[in-house]
Amino acid sequence: MGRSDLRGGIDNLLGQVVARFGAAQPHHAYVFANRRATRLKVLVFDGAGIWLCTRRLQQGRFAWPQDDRGDLHLSAEQWRWLAAGLPWQRMRAHATAGAIAVV
Repeated sequence: MGRSDLRGGIDNLLGQVVARFGAAQPHHAYVFANRRATRLKVLVFDGAGIWLCTRRLQQGRFAWPQDDRGDLHLSAEQWRWLAAGLPWQRMRAHATAGAIAVV
């Protein structure tokens, strides 16, 4: 979905997921970044409820995708690099099991 307005809470972000994918899928994470790519919000539907987590970098920016392809699947290792603010695109995705969708 590209960069998102992160001022809204769970309902706003869930609305974006529903508009794009039709519904939030259980055991999936949906990741959003602000325009400057200094903050991420992760929306997780665990099958019983919805979690919203925020990560903010004190310095630098997240290596956020520049194109607006929609969903992007990351390996667990790529997700760790993204969340740490490292250039995860330089890594090669291994298995898709346990992958995280970035929207």
